[in-house]
Amino acid sequence: MEVGFLLGSLLKIALLLGYLYGLLWVMGHPKLWVKTLGVLAAFAVIQVALTDFNGFKLLNAFDQGLLFQAATMTMVALGLNLIYGFNGQFSLGQWGFYGIGAYCAADITYRWVNGDARGFLVVGIGIILGGLAIWGIGAFLKRYRGIPVLSSFTFYILGVVAAGFLAVKLGALLNPLIAPLLGTPANPGPLASGLALQVVFFFAVIFAGAFTAEISFLFGLPVLSLGSDYFGIATLGFAIVINTLMVNSDTILPFPEMKGGRGMIGIPKLTTWFWAFFFLLVVIILMRNLIHSSTGRAIMSVREDETASRAMGINVAENKLVTFVVGCFFAGIGGAVYAHYIGFLSPGTFDFLVGFNPLIIVVFGGLGSMTGTIAASFGWVFFLEGLLRVLLSQMGTEAPTWRYVLYPITLLLLILIRPQGLLGNVEWGFLKSVKVASRQKEAGTPPPGDAPQSIQEGA
Repeated sequence: MEVGFLLGSLLKIALLLGYLYGLLWVMGHPKLWVKTLGVLAAFAVIQVALTDFNGFKLLNAFDQGLLFQAATMTMVALGLNLIYGFNGQFSLGQWGFYGIGAYCAADITYRWVNGDARGFLVVGIGIILGGLAIWGIGAFLKRYRGIPVLSSFTFYILGVVAAGFLAVKLGALLNPLIAPLLGTPANPGPLASGLALQVVFFFAVIFAGAFTAEISFLFGLPVLSLGSDYFGIATLGFAIVINTLMVNSDTILPFPEMKGGRGMIGIPKLTTWFWAFFFLLVVIILMRNLIHSSTGRAIMSVREDETASRAMGINVAENKLVTFVVGCFFAGIGGAVYAHYIGFLSPGTFDFLVGFNPLIIVVFGGLGSMTGTIAASFGWVFFLEGLLRVLLSQMGTEAPTWRYVLYPITLLLLILIRPQGLLGNVEWGFLKSVKVASRQKEAGTPPPGDAPQSIQEGA
């Protein structure tokens, strides 16, 4: 049975990697109709594999859990690769931002299905007002030169706190108007069932990503001025602080529904393969287009040489901050999708030791390679968290903990044998760099250096 399970798991991993290659290939096809049909077919293949046909499923419940975990891990790891692989900023706080997105979206939908719209209203209004405050303060500060970073940070903090206070007040005023339409858990209203709940879930995921991005902006503004090593230590401390707040969310923070260290239960399980596939594609497309833009080239130039980039007129601090915010935005979206699949959030899930997983995945796949991160994320979850964990569990109850011994050993061997990662700088299909065709010479135009004969004779 172990041999059959091993062969079956390896076959699934091989087919999954082939599936990813086909998806990225068809997304890069020049014809729009081929691209559209290919993406729809890619979605349908997994949807059929997850469908129950009279008790038979190509992907069982265990495989389904791994699939959704891999999709969310890909979003988190892509964000970290943007920060570390493409911009060169060593960050250990990605898992903390992943947790912020998970708890933020979970609180919105949990309150909504229990007849309380304040989570949706406060977060939504707060994000809009906070974004306007950040934009307005930024425009004001650009008029003056030489303002210290901590002074700018103080202005931003005051503006965002004021926006949050106003959002809480507005949410409390608007909630009684919406509450009758939500009903109760026993008797849900028109806004707590069906299509309305799916719309709320969509906005909850977007709000979670935006809220995470604004938090990362406030955190990154003063911290990104540190060197890469010190920045990594600061982000690790941030992840530990976030985990501590999760443990005490029902005491220190005014969120009794999160239940602190006991874990948050009752989160509506709204994540389907459609939503996981949709948000995964959104993250991949956004990151790919960013990397291949002029902003992306500036981001990578900062990684290569900050001094040279600054000499060429690139705003190094601004590019670092933009990269950090976008990478954390991806992590927030991944956390929101994960929370509504698992239906339960525990602070232990976001412990800083587990937070090293995205970093290991990025190094495995290859720094600065989107394809490597995507392939390594799915391979990591299905092989190490799926296959290896099951095989070790058959050797005893304590055997699965040996994973944490095998992970660093495998990573060490990879760094020694192939430091550039499994795929290095290889990109598949849609993720390849766009090739710019050279200009075609006009008919009759002589090659460079060959002047017409009459000119040569007259010379």
